[in-house]
Amino acid sequence: MSAAGMEALANPYEGLSHVFPSMASMTSDSRLRQLIDFSGALVSRSLTANAELESSLTHMTKNLRRIMTSDFAVIGQYQVEDGRLQLMAFDTADNSGLTQRSIKRLAEGWSNVLSTGEGRMVRFSDLGAYDELDEGSIGELSMQGYVLPLVSRERLLGVFALGTRGEWAYTHQEFEYLRQISNQVAVLLENFLLHAELRKLKGKDGSEDNVYPVDQASSETGFQGIIGRSAALQRVLRQVEVVALTDSGVLVQGETGTGKELIAQAIHHRSTRRDRPFIKVNCAAIPSGLLESELFGHEKGAFTGAITRKPGRFELADKGTLFLDEVGDIPLDLQAKLLRVLQEHEFERLGSTRTQQVDVRVIAATHRDLKQMVEEGTFRSDLYYRLHVFPLTVPALRDRRDDIPLIVRHFVGKYSQRMNRNIDTIPSRTMEVLKDYAWPGNVRELQNFVERAVILSPGTSLRAPLDELTQETIQLSKTHLSTLEEMEREHVLRALKESKWVTGGPKGAAAKLGMKRTTLAYRIRKLGIPVRPQM
Repeated sequence: MSAAGMEALANPYEGLSHVFPSMASMTSDSRLRQLIDFSGALVSRSLTANAELESSLTHMTKNLRRIMTSDFAVIGQYQVEDGRLQLMAFDTADNSGLTQRSIKRLAEGWSNVLSTGEGRMVRFSDLGAYDELDEGSIGELSMQGYVLPLVSRERLLGVFALGTRGEWAYTHQEFEYLRQISNQVAVLLENFLLHAELRKLKGKDGSEDNVYPVDQASSETGFQGIIGRSAALQRVLRQVEVVALTDSGVLVQGETGTGKELIAQAIHHRSTRRDRPFIKVNCAAIPSGLLESELFGHEKGAFTGAITRKPGRFELADKGTLFLDEVGDIPLDLQAKLLRVLQEHEFERLGSTRTQQVDVRVIAATHRDLKQMVEEGTFRSDLYYRLHVFPLTVPALRDRRDDIPLIVRHFVGKYSQRMNRNIDTIPSRTMEVLKDYAWPGNVRELQNFVERAVILSPGTSLRAPLDELTQETIQLSKTHLSTLEEMEREHVLRALKESKWVTGGPKGAAAKLGMKRTTLAYRIRKLGIPVRPQM
């Protein structure tokens, strides 16, 4: 292909005013909603065991061409053996004059996209794809468009191309839209290839003990480090795609070990701040007396031991993203200052009177029930509502059991490589036990268990200590009941809430509990129930 054929304009968007009718009438939010619907359709098709790859891809090309009112849409699969593209699906406008043969000719010129792995804006008419058409038609078929690679985990799977007649017709916003769709198509294509590989392995070996191959390369979605294809996880990832394009704060909720930090990183890497710092703070790991200095910094001499000026995490994250992990552990006296910087984007270092301005996107995370903490008086209600702009709940591992085989395969491959082991199969009984276990520690617990199993496996098949999981299940069932003190504390708290934290009087909490006000005050102190602060 000639160099002119693949030459992209230096700034193809400058002075561009044309937008396709179907996209022009759509707001940014409506495009995002359409992307979510499209992603949902891809997930449902990828989870259909009997779905045919080519028919699914054909269905997609028809929809994509219609959404973008383009003259053609093409999906091709990369053939590792000969480095060529196999045409998987295409759709053309009735009056485009394009045929399957001309589409194949176009695909022959996309070698640069395959070699660089980067999307390109191209002039398709430079590629000589219309040699079979009559001379009068060639002048009418000057087309421009995009060729985007389908990549998953740095593995090239194929390409997605879209084109239309006339001058450069796609805006930068539309290109970002197409890029997100190409990521979803790559996930679907990879999933089908994985199913084909599993069917092939089952056909070679009829034994039930070796039906799970270890293949680290096929385990993840397009989100770095996030493994899984379950509907529960996909719902969260679609929300990530939506909120990442905004600058709103996000509250990531979920049990310990579910991967809240990975979700925060995914939001940052898909945002306009992706080239700026991503700073993280574990609020539970820093002593409460030092947390203010860590967040906002301090001046020299601000307190004993402050021998130099130190910038805080908010300063370091300026123009970027700050991830506040375990935000529920921030002390009450510091919550007011955090609220101020979230609302006013300003603060002062410890020991300083100079107000500093910052531009920081805050993503907070917690495994605690902040709403319950607000009711108990241990978390400010105004801070809670400020953080709760866009809540995301990461599902527990037991709520996405279908992802467990993928996660296990990924970690077995990772630790086998690290320990120079040659484990290539996982017994089906082992996988069934792992899927049935509740995993109270979620992905982190599963990861540690798999690492231990790899250490204990001398051969090519994973030998996991499954008896440990049985013992833990029994132990957990024995300790499930609450203690009398926990039950009493819950009972007192309920009475305080129902009386709006009034302890005395005929409608107070003491009367509800049938005790004297002084006795209730003693019980409150003994049970460690904080006095409700004035909000």
